[in-house]
Amino acid sequence: MALQVGDKIPNFSAKDSNGNDFDSMSVVGKKSVVFYFYPKDNTPGCTAQACSFRDQYEDFKCLGAEVIGISSDSVNSHQKFVSQHKLPFILLSDNDKKIRTLFGVKPNLFGLLAGRVTYVVDKNGIIQLIFDSMLATNHIPRALEMIKKLV
Repeated sequence: MALQVGDKIPNFSAKDSNGNDFDSMSVVGKKSVVFYFYPKDNTPGCTAQACSFRDQYEDFKCLGAEVIGISSDSVNSHQKFVSQHKLPFILLSDNDKKIRTLFGVKPNLFGLLAGRVTYVVDKNGIIQLIFDSMLATNHIPRALEMIKKLV
């Protein structure tokens, strides 16, 4: 069953773009977090979304929030994506789709494309916003608006 607004973020772990182990409890319950699931590194929409989060990253940081991108791409793919676009935030490799399944992120376009969903979580680890849209750059203003409400 998919996570809903008001649910607590479950514990999960994954490899980050540096190949390090990431544990969700290192941020969840300590600060506000924007988790955004996206289909694929280096595709037009996903690159636009990542670069928009990059360009507004300081706004999120100033409000005490962390941004974390999640896709099923490999650690190696994430390393290249981060380097090429100078992404300052964490990307997690969900190559077995366990995190996507845990959150209940559904595929789009008749199951051909992994879903694009953003979750905004307050500092207590409770989901305050779920934004599901294939319009990549619409996620950033919606997430930032919710983070501002949480401060």
